[in-house]
Amino acid sequence: MTQPPEQPPSGGYGAPPNQPPQPPSGGFGAPVPPTPGYGYPQQQQPGPYGSGPYGHPQQPGPYGQPQQPGPYGQQPQQPGPYGGHGYPPPPPPQFAPPQPPSGRGPFKGRPALLIAAAVAGLLVVGGTVWAVTGGGDDKKPVAEKSGSPTATGTSGADDPANPGDGSGDGGKDPENLNEGRKSGEAKVLWYKEAPDAPGSGADAPGMWITGRTAVKAAYKEVVAYNVGDGNPTWPTITFPQKICAVTPEKSADGKIVVAYMSGVSDSAKCNHLQQLDLNTGAKGWTATVADGDLFDSALSIGLTVTGKTLMVGRSQSGVAYDLATGKQLYEKKKYGAACFPSAFAGGSKLLVVSSCGAGSATEHDEVQELDPATGRTKWTKAIPKGWTVSHVYSVDPVVLYMTDSDDKHWNISTLKSDGSVRSQVDSKASFAPGCGTFDDDLQGCADVAVDANTLYLPTAATTGPNQIVAIDLATGKEKWRVKSPADESMLPVRAEGGKLIAYVEAAYDAGGQVVSVPTTGSSHTTTKLLQMPAGTARIESSFFSRDVDYVDGRFYISSTRLNGNDDTKEKLMLAYGK
Repeated sequence: MTQPPEQPPSGGYGAPPNQPPQPPSGGFGAPVPPTPGYGYPQQQQPGPYGSGPYGHPQQPGPYGQPQQPGPYGQQPQQPGPYGGHGYPPPPPPQFAPPQPPSGRGPFKGRPALLIAAAVAGLLVVGGTVWAVTGGGDDKKPVAEKSGSPTATGTSGADDPANPGDGSGDGGKDPENLNEGRKSGEAKVLWYKEAPDAPGSGADAPGMWITGRTAVKAAYKEVVAYNVGDGNPTWPTITFPQKICAVTPEKSADGKIVVAYMSGVSDSAKCNHLQQLDLNTGAKGWTATVADGDLFDSALSIGLTVTGKTLMVGRSQSGVAYDLATGKQLYEKKKYGAACFPSAFAGGSKLLVVSSCGAGSATEHDEVQELDPATGRTKWTKAIPKGWTVSHVYSVDPVVLYMTDSDDKHWNISTLKSDGSVRSQVDSKASFAPGCGTFDDDLQGCADVAVDANTLYLPTAATTGPNQIVAIDLATGKEKWRVKSPADESMLPVRAEGGKLIAYVEAAYDAGGQVVSVPTTGSSHTTTKLLQMPAGTARIESSFFSRDVDYVDGRFYISSTRLNGNDDTKEKLMLAYGK
C-alpha cells in the first residue's frame, strides 16, 4: 500500500510570508497550505549560479530557524516540456541536444499531463498522436549472445591517432606540452584528441580509471590508455551507432555497460547494451532493451551498477540484469496507487524515485531503497506533495536534493537507514554543486562529496576565491569552511581516509591544483598535492564540459561533450603526474 505523503513543517522551509509558523510534528513536519513548500526561496541572480543574500532574512526557516538562501543562489533552470526529471524524445539529429548520461524518464515531472491525455484517449508525443489502449503485453528485454549487436575493435596499430608506439596524439608528449615546465609543477603524462564528431555534437560520457588503464567513451568509441604513458592498453572498440548512456561507476571487478542507439532516425532508441571489461577490453554479453507497457519507453535510458546488478531505467520502470552474465533478474514496475518508477541511483545502494498518484489530490514523489539482487523494497519514503526529487547527492548515506513545483524553493535532506529524515540542510551559503546544464540526471552533480557524517558543497564564486562548506549530516548545520587557495573555484572530488580531495580550477594563465583538506580536527587548511603547469593552463581551463579524477597521484581531466567542430581538433583527455 502506498504511504501517504508526509508534509513539511508549516513554518519551515518556505512558509508563506505573514503566516504564523506552526510547530513541526515529526518526519518532514505537519501539513502546510498548498502554497510554497518547505524549501529555501531562491533569487534570480546574474551568471550561471549567481550569489547574494536572500531578500527576506526574517522569514522562518526549517524547524523555526531563520530562512536561508538556496544552494544555487538563483532561480533554478526551468523544466522543459517533459519536466525536470525527464528526457525529451530525441529531436532530429541536426538539432539534437546533448543527452545526459543517466536517465530520468521522458514523462517524469509531468505525470498529470500523461494521465490527462490517457483519460482523453489520446497523447501527443514528439508531434505524433498515440491512441491510448488498455494494458499491453509485457515485453521483456532479451539477453543475446555476445557479439550481437557487434562492437568492432581496431588495434592501436591500425588507429592513426593512436598507433600504439607513443607517436600518436598523446604518448611521449608529441605536442611538447612539458616545454618550459617549472620546478614543482606536475608534468603532462599524456594528451589525447577526440574522434571526429558530427556537426551537431556528440556525448563523451564516462571516465573510468583502473590501476593500469584510463578508459573513456566518446561518440561511437571506447578507448583505453595506459595511465603512465598514454599508449593504448587494448584496441579501440567502435560501436555501429552513437553511445547514449554508460554506467558512471565500474563494478568491483572492473566491468561497465555501454548503451548505444538502435539507429539514426528520429524514432531510434537508446536500447542496445554491451558489457565491457575495463582491464582487458573484452566484450561480454549484449542485450536489447524492449519497451515496457504503454508509455514506458526506451527512447532514452539510465544505467547504474550496484554490486553485481545492472539497473536499466526506462521512462516508467526499471529492468535489472546480472552484470556478469546479462541474465534478467527482475523488473521494477508500477506499484501501489499508480506509482511509476522514473529514475534510479546506484552505487553502494540502489535507490528508485517514483511518481505517484499523478493528477490526484495525493500526487507526490516516493523514494525507495531496493535490494539490488532481488528488487525487494527495503523502505519507502513519501515526499511531500509539490516537491520533486531532482538529484541524489549520495546513496550511502542517502542525501536528496529537492525543489518545489515552482522551482523557487529547495531542500537538501539526509535520510536514516530506514528512510526517515535524519536532517535538513540549514546554511547561508549559495552553492554551486555542478549539476550540469540539463537538470535531469539524478546522479549528475559532479562537484559534491559525501562521507558518513558530512556533506561537502562548493559555494558559488562571485569575485575572488570560493569556499567549500562542510555540513554536518546529523544536524544540517555548517561545521566549517575552507577557502580556495587560488582566485579560481575549488571543487570537491571525493572524501576518503579523513581527507577531502578537491580540484582548484585552472585560469587562462595559471594551472589548476589538486589539494587535500583534513576533515577532522580543528585545522582545515589546504595542502597542495599536485600543481598543474602554467604551460598547459589554456588547455586545462578550456575543458568546459568535463569530468575529473585523482587516482594514485595522477590527475585526469576529460571532455564529456564534443562540439563537432571540423575546423580544429577537439581535446578528449589530459593526464598529469609527478
